[in-house]
Amino acid sequence: MKKFALAGNPNCGKTTLFNSLTGSTAHVGNWPGVTVDKREGVYKKCGEPIAIVDLPGIYSLSPYTPEEVISRNYILDEKPDCIINIIDATNLERNLYLTTQIMEIDVPMVIALNMMDAVEKNGDKIDPEKLEEKMGLPVVAISALKEHGLDELMKRAYEISKEPRTGSTVLDGTQLMHLIRDCKIALDGQKVDNSLFHAIKLAELDEIEVKMHPESARMVEEFKQTFEDDTFGSDFEAIVADSRYKHISKNYSSVVVKNKSNEKEKMSRSDKADRVLTHKIWGIPIFLLILFAVFHLTFSENFLFIGYGLPEGWVSLEGTAAEGLFGESGINSPGVFLQSLLGLGTDSLTDAIRGAMESGGVAEWATGFICDGVLGGLFSVLSFLPQILLLFLFFSILEDSGYMARVAFILDRIFRKFGLSGRAFMPMIMGFGCSVPAMINTRTLADQNERTATLRVIPFFSCGAKLPILTAVSGGILTLANINNADIITYSMYLLGIVVAICAVLLMRNTTMKGEVPPFIMELPAYHAPQFKNLMLHLWDKLKHFIKKAFTIILVSTIAIWFFSHFSWSWGYLPDEEMNNSILANIGQLIQPLFTPVGFGSQLGSFGWVFAVAAITGLIAKENVIATFGTLAACVVSGFVADEALGGVDSIEALIGATGIGISGLIAFIAFNMLTIPCFAAVATAKAESPSKKSFRMTLLFWVVVSYVVSMMIYLIGSWWWTLFIFLALWAGIITIIVLNNLGKIDVKAFFSKLNPKNRKRA
Repeated sequence: MKKFALAGNPNCGKTTLFNSLTGSTAHVGNWPGVTVDKREGVYKKCGEPIAIVDLPGIYSLSPYTPEEVISRNYILDEKPDCIINIIDATNLERNLYLTTQIMEIDVPMVIALNMMDAVEKNGDKIDPEKLEEKMGLPVVAISALKEHGLDELMKRAYEISKEPRTGSTVLDGTQLMHLIRDCKIALDGQKVDNSLFHAIKLAELDEIEVKMHPESARMVEEFKQTFEDDTFGSDFEAIVADSRYKHISKNYSSVVVKNKSNEKEKMSRSDKADRVLTHKIWGIPIFLLILFAVFHLTFSENFLFIGYGLPEGWVSLEGTAAEGLFGESGINSPGVFLQSLLGLGTDSLTDAIRGAMESGGVAEWATGFICDGVLGGLFSVLSFLPQILLLFLFFSILEDSGYMARVAFILDRIFRKFGLSGRAFMPMIMGFGCSVPAMINTRTLADQNERTATLRVIPFFSCGAKLPILTAVSGGILTLANINNADIITYSMYLLGIVVAICAVLLMRNTTMKGEVPPFIMELPAYHAPQFKNLMLHLWDKLKHFIKKAFTIILVSTIAIWFFSHFSWSWGYLPDEEMNNSILANIGQLIQPLFTPVGFGSQLGSFGWVFAVAAITGLIAKENVIATFGTLAACVVSGFVADEALGGVDSIEALIGATGIGISGLIAFIAFNMLTIPCFAAVATAKAESPSKKSFRMTLLFWVVVSYVVSMMIYLIGSWWWTLFIFLALWAGIITIIVLNNLGKIDVKAFFSKLNPKNRKRA
């Protein structure tokens, strides 16, 4: 099977083209660094299937970033049958810089002039045939977003892949060409493949090339001693770069005809929007406002706050099958409406199955196992699927439109002085979707310490798997507080995760993980409407992943939870009301005291151990927290109803009534599960991305400590407000010590070294 590689600058539409060619669900992000690993798909419309490889977005083949190294090594070592170089036609000259480097490699190559629809919309014109004549390479005009010209592109790429190609350079006639030819002759003598490309990189004294060919590098050093240049001196890399840009400007600029009326406009629409959205004062408040709007549309039970002042129950449809579907004392947001609609369907299905089993004389334990154990756990998680998909849709729109790139730019401007670059916020923001690809994306960070610090805080940006915990427990808090705005609570907890992440990474970057802040160069893409097809592919991928997890990990977990909650250590079956004597209850009661300082430990009632068990099962998959509540809900209600004669309560409300947990304990429970060790998949990814086993172990400890400390602070301050001043004084002291240590006023490391018993003995 032939293999074609897609190469191009960030934001040139490369990954969009990949999705259009392969039908893949690879994530499309409108900011640099989204494609960290190469991704493969298959194009099936040529004479034979073609493997398409999506390489990271890069600006050059010089080894400045991990993405550039990945792309360079793949092209040179894997030897694809053809390179499809995607060029943003709206920024032709800048994009052609990378093209002039790829041309120097012995590989067939076709240029895809992307975004031609945008060029035409601006009233500009580009002549692909003239560009092809000047470059000596096939050029095809396309629009990856609208899927125009793709068949023609692949047809030409397939044709040229059948014949070998020898690399050529635009540096002929430059003052370094004599040196380049000498290096090429030396490399040819060593039988080095792609000798022209390697010779030019040697002339630039490229770090990788110097290590690979130290003997030939001496030739460059000797040439330097005889070289004189008034502009760049002996900086050969700068001379090569300048020569490339001069050639591009001189030879290729004539293929572009600009609309004269556009040239008179000083600012584009994107520029005008950025004056507001990236404002140094209003940028962050606008971002927070946009986030709140997203959460309000997803979680609010009082949409647009129109329920205040109106009669209670005015839209509840009390007494009908659709009771609560549209709201209670306010109108449900789209997210809550869809959740209620799905819940209405799952409840009806469970009731129908229960009725059929009871009328058929099925044993009580079997009915309880199917309806309360399996279906109760699964449906309690699946009921949140509409809100998960809706939230993911909103974040995808923000990302694909180009807005998330602006957020990174705003944050870089603020936090650079504290030792953190905006580039680190890109994988953090990806954590809203899933921690696994976000952790992989930390490879784009050049500094190892910044990479490790960022990896550790990514789980604090709550992914969709944690959403059921936030939504369900927020509902319990609403019941206790007698309010109907779950969006405010959920939004606040997301902000808590962001704040904790920023504080934690700043703390690490100023103590154990100091390092230089690398420059953050990012081209802000123009705003554009996301492609509907790509948004649907994102949602479909999320849905498949969620359903697969629900009917594998979560299903097995719910069965195990029901089993251990209905059997004693002597393996005798226990009815619901005797659950406190089960194996699960005994284990839960054993670990329950560990959670006393964080609000859901020994201070709770007889069923308080359920919170401890739910927190532990959540380490496998975060959805298991609510699956645990759903599976054990019937047991809790049975025991609670027997004592208090209450009915009709859901799992969270039943636990609140049975255990006596308060608002501060519930908020602490949310915080603990948001910040503690993530799911097994994220843990495995963190292990693979950590530089050493010791670093990985420290990461696990970091998650446990941060989650425990933050949730303890929430519980203690929420229960006894005056403890706030104790924590403020404590953190003020810690920050003062860090600042004084960094200023050289004190030496914390030497102080702790003196406390070490081994060092005291030596002294």
